[in-house]
Amino acid sequence: MIKWNPQPGGLALYVGRTRAQTRNVIVVAEARAGRMVVDAIGRKGVNVRLTVSRDSLREPQPDLFV
Repeated sequence: MIKWNPQPGGLALYVGRTRAQTRNVIVVAEARAGRMVVDAIGRKGVNVRLTVSRDSLREPQPDLFV
């Protein structure tokens, strides 16, 4: 099985430590030490930029926009 590799500009599913931290994000760039910079919508509806582990990103499901 080929492991999914998030690419800058693409969509990803960020899986946090809790179910509440799971959200759709846009991958902005690759950072150091296996981490990725992503844009997400914060709690107050404002865009936030986060650095997350590449292992925490999953490929979005095909029915995301259906």
